[in-house]
Amino acid sequence: MMTKKTVQDLARWLAGEPEGELDKLLSGVQSLETAGETDVSFLESERNAAQAMASRAGCLLASPGVALPGRTVIRVRNPRYAIARAIELFHPLPSRQSAIHSTAVISKNVKIGPDVAIGPLSFIGEEVRIGARTSIGAGCVIGDRVVLGEDCVLHPRVSLYPGVRIGSRVILHSGCVIGSDGFGYVFEEGRYHKFPQVGTVEIADDVEIGANTTIDRAALGVTRIGRGTKIDNLVQVGHNVQIGENCVIAALVGISGSVVIEDNVVIAGQVGIGDHARVEKAAVLGGQCGILPHKVIRAGQTVWGTPARPLQEHLKQQALLARLSRIEKRVKPSSQVKDEKHQRSG
Repeated sequence: MMTKKTVQDLARWLAGEPEGELDKLLSGVQSLETAGETDVSFLESERNAAQAMASRAGCLLASPGVALPGRTVIRVRNPRYAIARAIELFHPLPSRQSAIHSTAVISKNVKIGPDVAIGPLSFIGEEVRIGARTSIGAGCVIGDRVVLGEDCVLHPRVSLYPGVRIGSRVILHSGCVIGSDGFGYVFEEGRYHKFPQVGTVEIADDVEIGANTTIDRAALGVTRIGRGTKIDNLVQVGHNVQIGENCVIAALVGISGSVVIEDNVVIAGQVGIGDHARVEKAAVLGGQCGILPHKVIRAGQTVWGTPARPLQEHLKQQALLARLSRIEKRVKPSSQVKDEKHQRSG
């Protein structure tokens, strides 16, 4: 059933200040380009004001001070966050059936909380604990002694190796592998011998991990992912890595073993981090940058390039590289003159 709210109702939901046609009915959320008269949309800054004025959106979410004459607006402090809450209102998630499918395999001594859903062809190992209202999708494999907190969502085909511990309100997307062996070997007598990986993985509350991301168990001890951290698709987290709270890690990042990433770090796509490196609080790693083993990125620093350098230093180096061809053109004639003089004197 379609949800309809007036502008005034939506403003109350968002704790915003409405302007314009307060009784106008809204029924959905769309981008500025595709919004219609019954849709709400948003703009993040004054740079988008012209586009917003040209939009057919029935209501706009905008920061205070952005001029939008003649438009129906709800003023909010953070428009992107407000639109996320509006989506929750107009496009709620479908209701979930709490049931255990007849084809699911449940092993011995499993403790299952109330209102848990377990999908078809899933396997639950021995001595597993599953918190209330957690949903386990089709084809998931939950190893022995795994602990799953409350209100977790495991999408289809997630694999949790034995002994992994997951907090509450964790979302794991399809193809996640949590607790596989770390890449540990010892070279002796002309060949590599496996270093047993006997540690585990701990994932704290409110973490979300994207599709086909892998997090290795520790060789000894624990690989940890801190509360509120969000990890994108196709990320590799090596053994004994420690990731702090509220970090954001984009797709195709590779994190080598024993790396420490402190709280509130932002890591852009395709970053590579060498073993035993440390990234301190609130640092930003730009896309495709490379962090050398044992390197320390200082708190609040933004780095780019390979090997990673502070952003301003990286930009200066790029500017110098761009000028090399022009410098060559200026230098080459004088060098040729010197060569000609040398040949004549010879």
